[in-house]
Amino acid sequence: MIILLHKNFKKKYQKLSKNKQEKFKEKRNLFLNNPFHPQLSNHSLRGEHSHLRSFNVSGDLRVLYEQARQDAVLFIDIDTHSNLYK
Repeated sequence: MIILLHKNFKKKYQKLSKNKQEKFKEKRNLFLNNPFHPQLSNHSLRGEHSHLRSFNVSGDLRVLYEQARQDAVLFIDIDTHSNLYK
């Protein structure tokens, strides 16, 4: 699987603490091996975000993504639950 990064995702990722960046890398690797691993709590969204999916990184930190192609996903955003779903 190929992971593409939206410019918004890149910008927010750079602002994360090193600890959260490392946690993201762990979960990204888990995602690459099995996108539906139970630790990720991968789920589809509803409402205006119904075309997106989300998975947990740590605590309240989430990644929003969409299936870009058969073999690729686009990571759109990374932020806390409350900031993502305002």
